[in-house]
Amino acid sequence: MSKTRKAEFRPNDYVVYPAHGVGQIVSIEEQEIAGLKLELFVISFEKDKMTLRVPTNKAATVGMRSLSSPDMVDKAMATLRGKARVKRAMWSRRAQEYEQKINSGDLLAIAEVVRDLHRSDDQREQSYSERQLYEAALERLTREVAAVSGNDESRAQQQVNEVLGARAA
Repeated sequence: MSKTRKAEFRPNDYVVYPAHGVGQIVSIEEQEIAGLKLELFVISFEKDKMTLRVPTNKAATVGMRSLSSPDMVDKAMATLRGKARVKRAMWSRRAQEYEQKINSGDLLAIAEVVRDLHRSDDQREQSYSERQLYEAALERLTREVAAVSGNDESRAQQQVNEVLGARAA
């Protein structure tokens, strides 16, 4: 198993780590931890000024994946164009579901959160926690869109805003 994983991710590859979003593999290194030799992916999350070390044999278990295909990005954009689906559950329950979707690393689930929490200017104000979840989902989405398209984040942000703006019109 570990051999196939290693071939899948190489230094300089962009990957998605569910709890942190898009990062770049800086290197693959060996470290001895508690007497065991472990091979680790060293992943840099530039924007968060964070480096993560993930054992190569655990990458699949933790849900680390390659960037989405351009086709998947198109599906995420189509999701954004859809009508917001807000359940009639208590906010605490919905917030928990949104949080799980954001941390799933699934681009479509993240797009659903952006779609459901997006407010156009003429709509009611968002609560602080709503805004926090919306911004977290939006950031994850735009970072992956940017990495897949090879554009910078501001261009990806513009792309996402255009789709959301068109929906509101």
